[in-house]
Amino acid sequence: MANIVAIVGRPNVGKSTLFNRLTESRKAIVDDFSGVTRDRHYEVAEWIGKKFTAIDTGGFVHGSDDIFEEAIRDQVHIAIEEATVIIFMVDVTTGITDLDDEIADLLRRSSKPVYVVANKVDHAKLHHDSAEFYAFGLGEIYNVSAATGSGTGELLDAVVSHFPEEEEVEEDELPKFTIVGRPNVGKSSLTNALLGVDRNIVTPIAGTTRDSIRIHYNQFGHEFLMIDTAGLRRKSKVNEDIEFYSVMRTIKALEDSDVVILMLDANDGIEAQDINIFHLAEKNKKGVMILVNKWDTIEKDHKTAVEFKQRILDKLAPFSDVPVLFTSVTEKQRIFKTVETAMEVYQNKIRRIPTSKLNEVMLEIISHYPPPATKGKYIKIKYITQLPGRSPMFAFFCNLPQYIKDPYKRFVENKLRENFDFSGVPIQIFFRQK
Repeated sequence: MANIVAIVGRPNVGKSTLFNRLTESRKAIVDDFSGVTRDRHYEVAEWIGKKFTAIDTGGFVHGSDDIFEEAIRDQVHIAIEEATVIIFMVDVTTGITDLDDEIADLLRRSSKPVYVVANKVDHAKLHHDSAEFYAFGLGEIYNVSAATGSGTGELLDAVVSHFPEEEEVEEDELPKFTIVGRPNVGKSSLTNALLGVDRNIVTPIAGTTRDSIRIHYNQFGHEFLMIDTAGLRRKSKVNEDIEFYSVMRTIKALEDSDVVILMLDANDGIEAQDINIFHLAEKNKKGVMILVNKWDTIEKDHKTAVEFKQRILDKLAPFSDVPVLFTSVTEKQRIFKTVETAMEVYQNKIRRIPTSKLNEVMLEIISHYPPPATKGKYIKIKYITQLPGRSPMFAFFCNLPQYIKDPYKRFVENKLRENFDFSGVPIQIFFRQK
């Protein structure tokens, strides 16, 4: 189940600074990818071995002060409904404002764990000033300086205490596919086309959460669960910020799937939001395929598809070994090819390479292209094995693993992809002491 930590609060209290502190500063644990757009508002983070997705709600509010306040109220409603834990951020230098009071009132009525975080507590005197926030009646106040990082460790210890222990998933369950994408790209239409019926008369599998509907697909020799986020009913009482809402829902569905089908509109191409979702799937070690819908509406010649695909893959780099399919759901073009491709990606994700085959192929390549010597020391890779896990992980045993640099890791990954089919699947490579 997705662990989502939403940072809420009025503008300029330091939400984005805390978000960056929780995500970027953990580079040792959570790798970052170059070339990803900087306007991300959600990111995978990890603390004491527990992963979560942090969401900076500030990034989803645009407009005047009036619109600001309404959007912030909407976001708090959505966070209460969707997040695992809520961080309510206030500014110790300004004290309690009317908008803070209003947000606190909404949070008091929720049953979700809420942590009040007083930001900009940069020296001892301000610790005393933060006591006024006890007036919210939301329990302990966590004093932090998001800019320097002080106090964030204690906060994270408390936040992750609410995450359930990860249960081992039965490996022989049916594959789970999730169709994600921006509003109006055709997610609902694809679901209906695949099922050949209007989704309303399909019975959801009992016992699933109301967050996403699981549909059992068993036709034409393929059987899987489709996690449908497209047709979710929205609570009418909340006049929601649609982008923020769809992001929260997408993250929850993505966490629950084996293969993510990222659907684009051929007229828009791939946008920042799509790239964010793609990298979130990659960091969560999910299989991914790209589905370009409404291809029938594009004027094209024999080169259009090749050039379009290359533009997409360039934006997804460095992980660009991903199937791209062009479809028109309304014209029923390549609908079932979507299912076949998703099944192929799933098979790639669970593929196990026999150790003997792995060593035979890879040691031959490595003998011709060994790692470059560092400080006059030669690195010898002796043995390779695939590690157990839900996605492909490989251990390369060698004498001096600390001297192997990223370019050589990428070379090894590319050779693994060339010789064994891992299209659509993130690969993890570890160099270990023999």
